[in-house]
Order: sequence, then C-alpha cells, then structure tokens
Amino acid sequence: MAKLHRIFYYLRVIKVITCRQSCRYKRSFRKYWNTHSGNWVWLRDRPMSIAGINRHLWRLSVPSSSFYLLLGLSGIISTLGLLANSVAVIIGAMIIAPLMGPIVSIAYAMTMGNRRLLRRSSLTLATGVILTILLSYFACIISGLKSDNLEILARANPTLIDLGVALTAGAAGAFANSRRRIADALPGVAISVALVPPLSVFGIGLAWRNQDLYVGSLLLFVTNLISIIFSGGLVFIFQNYGDIRRAKQGLLVSVITLAVLGVPLGLQMRNLIIKQNVRQSIERLIRLQTLDFTHTNIESLEINIDPQKNLVYIELQITSKLSTISPNKVDIMRKSISEKIGQPVILEVMIIPVSVIKSEPDSIN
Repeated sequence: MAKLHRIFYYLRVIKVITCRQSCRYKRSFRKYWNTHSGNWVWLRDRPMSIAGINRHLWRLSVPSSSFYLLLGLSGIISTLGLLANSVAVIIGAMIIAPLMGPIVSIAYAMTMGNRRLLRRSSLTLATGVILTILLSYFACIISGLKSDNLEILARANPTLIDLGVALTAGAAGAFANSRRRIADALPGVAISVALVPPLSVFGIGLAWRNQDLYVGSLLLFVTNLISIIFSGGLVFIFQNYGDIRRAKQGLLVSVITLAVLGVPLGLQMRNLIIKQNVRQSIERLIRLQTLDFTHTNIESLEINIDPQKNLVYIELQITSKLSTISPNKVDIMRKSISEKIGQPVILEVMIIPVSVIKSEPDSIN
C-alpha cells in the first residue's frame, strides 16, 4: 500500500513539473510570436469597404476601349500560341486577358443583389466572349494552319480536374479583388483558370469545322465561368458582402448547372483514367511480361474509347526486327490488356521492320 501511495505521489510531481514546463514554453512562444510576427495594427489586411469594392468592380466591368483592346490582343496571341503549340505564348495571353474582372463582378453582384452591376458585367462578358471568338476564327483562317496539337486538344477534353481548378481559382480571384494589398495574385489566378484559350479553341474549331473542338472548348469555358461565379460568390458571402438570401437564387442555378456539367466531365475523367491504365498496361506488357516485345520501341500509341459499345480501341506502332512478332503474340497481349482493365479491347499493331547492320574492325584491341 505504501508503494502505491509513493507511485501516485511521483506521478503528481511529474504532472506538476510537466504543466509548469508547458506553461513556460507557451508563454515564451507567445512572446516570440507577438514580437516577430509583424502582426501590427497598421499592417493588418482588412477587406475593402463596400463602397471601395463597388468602385473597384465597376471599373473592371465597364466595357471600355482598353478592355476590348487587351482582350482582343489576348485572343490573337492565344490563338497563335495554340496553333504554334507554344505554352509560353499561351501563358502570356492569359496574363493580359482582363476577362476575370466582369466574371468576379457577376459573382459580387449576385451576392449583393445589385442588378445594375449584374447587367453591366454580363454585357461586358458577352461582348468580350464574342470578340475573342471572332478574332480567333479569323486569325486561324488567315494563318492557314489546319493541324491540331496537344495544346489545342487539351482545351477540348475537360475533366473534373478542370472543375476543381476553376472552383479554387474563382475563390482566389474573389478574395484577391477584396484586398488591396494582394492584387499581385490576380495574374496567377488568370493563368490557373485559363479563360481565353478555350474561347480561342472554340474559334479554331469553327474555322476547321471540327465539332469535337468547339463543343469540348465550350464545355470547358462554361465550366470555368459557372465555377468562378459560384465559388467567388461564396467567398464574398463569407466576407460579409451581401447575404445568402440575396444570393440564394444565383447559387441554386450555379449548383444545378455544375451538377449537369459534372456528367460529361465525369465521363471524360473516366476515359482519361482508362487511357492511362491502358497505356501503363501496354508498356508493362511490352517491357516486362512479353519476351517477344522486349527489343521493340514504341513509336506511337493512340487510345480511343467507345462508351456506347464499351470498347477500347488501341493503335500501337512499334519498331522491331522482322519476324519477331506473330499474330498469336498480339492476341495474347490483347487478352492480357483486356483482363487488366476489365473491358473488351481491339488491338491493332503496326510493325515497322528494323534491319540492324553492324560493322567492326578486323582486330579490336
């Protein structure tokens, strides 16, 4: 019994010492933080006043000559960058594009119930979109180029990832516009959400009469637009600009639209996952599992998915020595891929014959 009391005594002593040390560390940390954190009153970044943000967003949503000039130049640069498959040029077009301003203004007008600002922003956005599409259309026709590339196709195949990016970028854009000191973040927001390139791809698709291009790019732009309005409106409400009652109707329409858009975006995401799984399966089979394919090089790999027939079409182009790959081996690889992804597969392998000629000297030291 005495030993038990002694144990409880030591435990109480340890607890008291631990609490004292913990309180001491907390006081030291609090003192260090208050001294070095820079949390001075005059440096606090408060939200802009309602009058200030009204003036700011009104200026961004006015259909001025500067707005149309910058947007037109951005559309032309974006179109040329897409046709040239140049990422740097496309990024430059995103930075100078002023299209984010009227979209954030629509989100703010929705939360505040400001119908006049909503009409002005919507008019500016609509005319800007039409201008960008027309300039992209004529720029594509004048250039004479009619071959697509990865940058163009990337804007015509949106997925749920693009929806997530747009929602996050919309929240960042609304927050940046409500703070005076972090306006430098707006170019980054414009780059992340990429509003102008989908419109340029839409114009390119019209010029080429390619339905897949202009339908896919339109889906991407509408996804970005609705996502920015929805998440931007939530950020404004969270900062006490307007209230949920005024924005209820607009938020409800946004949620319904995003739910409808989520269906094709989800299907595109599913197709993307299937393509990645197929590509990994093919490379693994060629490199590791099938001995006859060990000494081959993959020149091209194209994967198409038919959701109606639930079929995966694979066109594989490889270089190999003559008579090393038989139809039986191709059929074995097709069955392996089909078992791996759980879907029927049609595999077409194009073999480019390779003849190796080696010349050596008579004597090698």
